[in-house]
Amino acid sequence: MRIGWTEILVILALILLLFGAKRLPELARSLGRSLKEFKKGTQDLIDDDKNPKSK
Repeated sequence: MRIGWTEILVILALILLLFGAKRLPELARSLGRSLKEFKKGTQDLIDDDKNPKSK
């Protein structure tokens, strides 16, 4: 099941109503930072698996 443009617009409108226009840039910024940190963490785990350190 795919999400169409109408559903996306409804979701965005609800988010705007819930958080307000002033908080949206702050929320987007923190979401971006969280995703960046998550990707960095997963990449570190992948690198550790590929290059195990000998004890």
